[in-house]
Amino acid sequence: MSVSQTVVEYLRQHELRLTTAESCTAGKIVTLLAEVPGSGDLIESGYVVYSPEAKQRLLNVSPHTIKTFNLTSCEVAREMALGALLDSTANVAVATTGILGPEDVDGIPAGTICFAWAYQTERGKYVFTHQHRFFGSRSKVQLLAAEHALKQISFFHQRALTGEQDQVNQ
Repeated sequence: MSVSQTVVEYLRQHELRLTTAESCTAGKIVTLLAEVPGSGDLIESGYVVYSPEAKQRLLNVSPHTIKTFNLTSCEVAREMALGALLDSTANVAVATTGILGPEDVDGIPAGTICFAWAYQTERGKYVFTHQHRFFGSRSKVQLLAAEHALKQISFFHQRALTGEQDQVNQ
């Protein structure tokens, strides 16, 4: 069974509806899920937001966060995920921002991707972030990052259900 099929089953079993906020993955997360028959009712929306202006306008990412931490940061990914969750009827959001390569940018190594997973549960909102470096061509890094984002949905969802992570006051 593919990563996408496994995620679609998990979303369905747990009554989760997904939105994404993708920068470097450029819609690849939603594309991978949409390839699975019957996944349409589990995908609420998908944002592709490359520029700082789009992140601010569409997802309410703070200019201060971008200036302080850089576009490729877990802090920006966190705000992207929360912004997507807030603007949708979804109860899970996945966000990606990073450097596909081939060159490093602003001292950030090529292949560095920042992720965030946000969940709306009965107990409140929970957000998890993670940074990972992948190696390969631009398209390979993009695919690996999208698959990683999908693979972690169930892991972080289980943590959210147990209240493991800090609750976001929103």
